[in-house]
Amino acid sequence: MKTARTAVAHRAHLLAVALSIALAAPAIAQETSATGPDPVAGPAAEPSTLDGIVVTGSRIKRASVEGPSPVVVISSEQIQREGFVTVSDALETLTQASGFIENDLVGALGGFTPNGSPINLRGLGPSRTLLLINGRRATDYPFPYGGQSNFQNFGNIPAAAVDRVEILSGGASAIYGSDAVAGVVNVVLKTDFSGDRLRLRAGTTTEGGGDFGSLQWVGGRTGDRWSLTYAFEYFADEPLWGFQRDFMDSPLDNPDPPSIGAQPTAIMRLWRVPLTAGAYYAPPPGVCEQFGSEAERYTFRTTSASTGAEVVLGEGCGSWRDIGYQTITNGNDDLSAYLYGTWRFSDSLEGWASLQGWDSTAKLANPTQLVAGPHIDGLGVLQTWYDPQFGENMNIRRIFTPQEAGGIGNLMQRFEERSFDLAFGLRGTIADRFDWDATLGRAEYDSQRYRPRLLGAAISDYYFGPLLGVTGGVPIYELDLDRYHTALTPQQFAAMSTTVVYDANSWVNQASFSVSGDLFQLPAGAVGMAAVVEASAQGYTLDTDRRILPDVREIYNLTGTSGGGERDRYAVGVEFSVPLLDSLRANLAGRYDKYDDITNVDDARTWNAGLEWRPFDRLLVRGSYATSFKAPDMHYVFNEGSGGFSAVIDYYRCLSSGGTPNTSSCPSNDPDYVYSVFATSRGEPTLREETGDSWGAGFVWDITDGLSTSLDYYDITLKDAVTTLSSAYIIEAEGGCRTGLGRNRQPYPYALDSAFCQEILARVTRIPAPGEPSDRIDEIRSGPVNQSTRRVTGLDANLRWRFDGGQWGAFATELSWSHTLRHQRQVFATDAVEEDWRDDKTNFDFRSRIRGSVNWSRDDWNVNVFATRYGSLPNWEETGRIAPYILWNANVGKHITRDLRLSFFVNNVFNKFHPRDDSFDTYPFFYYSYSPVGREVSAQIEYSFD
Repeated sequence: MKTARTAVAHRAHLLAVALSIALAAPAIAQETSATGPDPVAGPAAEPSTLDGIVVTGSRIKRASVEGPSPVVVISSEQIQREGFVTVSDALETLTQASGFIENDLVGALGGFTPNGSPINLRGLGPSRTLLLINGRRATDYPFPYGGQSNFQNFGNIPAAAVDRVEILSGGASAIYGSDAVAGVVNVVLKTDFSGDRLRLRAGTTTEGGGDFGSLQWVGGRTGDRWSLTYAFEYFADEPLWGFQRDFMDSPLDNPDPPSIGAQPTAIMRLWRVPLTAGAYYAPPPGVCEQFGSEAERYTFRTTSASTGAEVVLGEGCGSWRDIGYQTITNGNDDLSAYLYGTWRFSDSLEGWASLQGWDSTAKLANPTQLVAGPHIDGLGVLQTWYDPQFGENMNIRRIFTPQEAGGIGNLMQRFEERSFDLAFGLRGTIADRFDWDATLGRAEYDSQRYRPRLLGAAISDYYFGPLLGVTGGVPIYELDLDRYHTALTPQQFAAMSTTVVYDANSWVNQASFSVSGDLFQLPAGAVGMAAVVEASAQGYTLDTDRRILPDVREIYNLTGTSGGGERDRYAVGVEFSVPLLDSLRANLAGRYDKYDDITNVDDARTWNAGLEWRPFDRLLVRGSYATSFKAPDMHYVFNEGSGGFSAVIDYYRCLSSGGTPNTSSCPSNDPDYVYSVFATSRGEPTLREETGDSWGAGFVWDITDGLSTSLDYYDITLKDAVTTLSSAYIIEAEGGCRTGLGRNRQPYPYALDSAFCQEILARVTRIPAPGEPSDRIDEIRSGPVNQSTRRVTGLDANLRWRFDGGQWGAFATELSWSHTLRHQRQVFATDAVEEDWRDDKTNFDFRSRIRGSVNWSRDDWNVNVFATRYGSLPNWEETGRIAPYILWNANVGKHITRDLRLSFFVNNVFNKFHPRDDSFDTYPFFYYSYSPVGREVSAQIEYSFD
């Protein structure tokens, strides 16, 4: 019978072989020399030994890749092999990343973090996944996600410097502290690299636009007592525009137009309130024609809220092109560098230092700017005014064309970002028994955002003149019709424009000392131990242009958020790995975190426990339980005030008038029921920490030397989660409380005098709106609250198989699958638990995801095919689900010489864009999780030298 140590080593050896073949070998082995066989060319040679390693989720070195909690490893070779240029692109395909995130497309449509790349594990939110760089906490992205909470940006990680990425999904606060609720992503950078390697890759899209290029230089030198590893990368791509994709460049692309048919975007329309037949005032002859092919005279129509019959509103100027004047992917210009060096003072003492830097410029464009009414500094845009020349209350929409702005480039906003991560330390051994590491580090992230916008006072003075008084609670202005009906010159547009500047910075200083090793021997083996002491300080400042702050509001139709604060943290933790039997090992960990900030969060205690049972050499049965916590996001606490405009359905108006929201009785194109409102939010120092627990169980089975599989069940619960009440949620709840009816006119579960309804009503301010169905919403007070409870359960499975086909070559396959079994949600403590939130028609998280690859290599040739499958999502009208979605990547490479290699890549081989959804009647006419890029083709040349 084999001893436990031999069994572990044997099993680890088999796993190492399987993982290396399946593109995960760098998790346990050193980087292959640049002058040796390229790992991308095919299955790597299997290592003859496996030293102790540290894998994310524990600080104790072990001889096995697999432990009590499953860890996914993506190597740099895998990123290359599967066709990805950036780390964030590869991470987006993780099967565990089932939750919706704001991407470039969402950012261009008005998102708050249009240049950030978050990850959302298990659908629990981007802020609940912790990013580590070589085991150290990364600094937050300076701009808050959704204008509310902090997160880490996975877009500033240079692919050239990455050795591997390790992903642990599930609670890990007992090891890493706050934020490790949904999981941990640890980016391990290259060390001990020998030789030099240059990679040049360039490509484009077959649908047009999207040209990109990447240049990487990775190298290293070693001496008897020293080593130096370096990496440099330049990446650039051009922005992709909506007008470059023919399925989203016009309102005619709407798959579900209203019964009256598709209509152009109204770039010039003026109408009396309320909106009834003939309400539009037609522009004089020649007005629409002055815009050339950009606009046409059009008779606009709508449907009656009560009868559903067609209503002719009147003439205005319309554009079929306007919706295409926004970017759908950002343009980037990124430069990064990485240095890592070591110096061995003695056999038991080594010093090391690491520096990673990143410099980026990104450009994107939001929808074209418009005039929607008079502006008053401090109050913002007035949707309705009384105009004496018409003798009626009036509304207006005047969208400026790119030609008026002097070209579409003048409408683009720019991000300039820089980050660095500097760390150094000492490590060594004590009595050839304990390993220790002392580390000091600082990470910092600076970002400036430059956004062209219109000046509120200038626009109001030019088109509306001075305030003439008030009648019936409505301000009086007289629209200058000559100016309104005349296109601006670029000089006039520039005179009424400005650049809004946001300046954001975040940083973290951290120090740690850790020690690990074997404490003593038990009959079944050695008891492993690791202990850590940590101290850190973090902070951020968000200096937003004061002109867009909620209480200033000098910029036309734009508001923002500002804030800043600091937090100190101290922690101690300890882990034990105890062999109970030859085949059974227990793992225990505990941690104490102490916080010093203005919140009520003082400290947190977390722990975890795991079991590893190996009934025979090739089978591991495992289980784990962990508690977790998350200190309140700093911007949730230190937000000095934020605001934003959003279009909402006025549920109260619709329901009280006898209509049903989202139907023809309250159509989305009727401004009486759907209009833009202003929402504000402030920080809440009284927030408590979020708490959670997670447990899982599963097995890993090495069926043969080349075939292994795993299956794991997970269960994650999150309590007291901080949630920001959305404008849509508050308005729907207000309508239910005031009318006693839900969205489908069913009885509403809360009475008007309930604590819930009183809280909701206090968050909505209405003002008189003569001539409209009822009072109009003036402002919504949103904000963070400790209310939400979440529970997610599901399965993760993996299959790896490699075999030698003899004269046919070598084959390696890997297939991963994640499936959410249940997602429960409770937004308010007074709410009933939504047991079926996973299947709710308003939940646009994926229920399942699959990723897999097949690799073939023979002699100097290598071919790889990669596929990722996204499960079904609800359709836009929330009546059913749309089909799953599969993307395929393929590449082929050949060694021309020992040192020269050429590769050709095709991503999205079948040029798929999004599943068909005939009900998606809102731009961009498909759900935002899907990419509009289409097929990409690229070529790469790689050269290695000493």
